Amino acid sequence: MRRLLSVLVLAGLVLAGASHAQEEVPPPAARPAAAGATPAKQLFGAVKGPADGLAPRAIGFYSRGCLAGGQALPVTGPTWQAMRLSRNRNWGHPDLVAFLERLAAQVPKVGWSGLLVGDMAQPRGGPMATGHASHQIGLDADIWLTPMPKKVFSAQEREDVSATMIVRPDRLDVDGKVWTPAHVAIIRAAALDERVERVLVNAAIKKALCRDARGDRSWLQKVRPYWGHDYHMHVRISCPASSPDCRPQDAVVPGDGCDKLDWWFSDGVLHPKPPKVPPKPVPPVTLAQLPPACAAVLKAP
Repeated sequence: MRRLLSVLVLAGLVLAGASHAQEEVPPPAARPAAAGATPAKQLFGAVKGPADGLAPRAIGFYSRGCLAGGQALPVTGPTWQAMRLSRNRNWGHPDLVAFLERLAAQVPKVGWSGLLVGDMAQPRGGPMATGHASHQIGLDADIWLTPMPKKVFSAQEREDVSATMIVRPDRLDVDGKVWTPAHVAIIRAAALDERVERVLVNAAIKKALCRDARGDRSWLQKVRPYWGHDYHMHVRISCPASSPDCRPQDAVVPGDGCDKLDWWFSDGVLHPKPPKVPPKPVPPVTLAQLPPACAAVLKAP
């Protein structure tokens, strides 16, 4: 009982600190995984293409669902390039693909040749073996905060090239050697898109945006601080009207959030101490724990 209470207290502290964001935390009330059940991340990760004959549909919550009718972002466009192609995660709901193409078209106006796009979703969404709690329903995309070069990367370069670290080594601010007005303009353009629900960035990046934003600051409300995101912004669009099984996220809190950043730079957050009693690993999600429609998506030809 004492161990259970320690775990619950630790979890409560983490969730309380993340209350400004609540972006990656799976919805509550997940049932324990059945003994011997195959993890859903293995099932969805093994599928190489989208489900044939299914209309585009985001199913479930961002961190607990799947994707029907997934569409691939072309690996090379006039103003974008998809990265890490070996992961096969350049898929999304057609609305997400349209958003990325729409945003990328604006980038040359601020001096970049285009965008480098990281992980979106798997062909049929679902949990991933590595890297993300969300990105499951085809409405999330990681956009590198690194200018696209004018050259077209080879397949190998797309695996080897690293994104630019934006955050300073002490984690208290951005690196002034790499941070530019173009970063502000591109994040602003993403947040201003009417389909965008959230833009997740490191708290140091949010701090810099609060300092450098000029004129209308209403778009800052959508830009939320979250752990990681030192090299990229995570853009999340809202549930499509044609996806009745898509579970929307809670609305962002009022205000630009610039007066609520101190917690992120406290010593306990920047240098957390390990718990005295390590929490038990969370069992992997099974297909039975996903929305019922995901079984049909997975089994479709």
